[in-house]
Amino acid sequence: MELILTRNYHPEGTSGSLFDGEQLVCSTIELPWRENQRMVSCIPEGRYELVKRYTKKRGWHLLVKNVPNRSGILFHPANDALKELKGCIAPVSQVVGPGKGTQSKIADSKLKTLVFEAMERGESVFLIIQKAKIV
Repeated sequence: MELILTRNYHPEGTSGSLFDGEQLVCSTIELPWRENQRMVSCIPEGRYELVKRYTKKRGWHLLVKNVPNRSGILFHPANDALKELKGCIAPVSQVVGPGKGTQSKIADSKLKTLVFEAMERGESVFLIIQKAKIV
């Protein structure tokens, strides 16, 4: 499975749309692009493997592997990138401003269900991050 995340960059935050083929899975919010600096920037565009991981703090969640010069990049719920994220990606039901969204827990659950089912079928799951095309 390959998920495509198309991003729109703004000084206050990054907003995106996450697709499985032509199907929109959810929207996303992230920190602004700040040259891939730890804790303050979204991660670089590219292709990354997603794996299932468990921690006491977050339960089962998705880990983004092999991010250049970064580690611990997750998909997890958040509705305000600047206040709640340190480089991770938050699924949201709706983007309401740059780096801000709504109903993140619902979107996160939907994404995990889709990805975990693919993993249970033995599929590898990859995330392709790219800049949104201007139409």
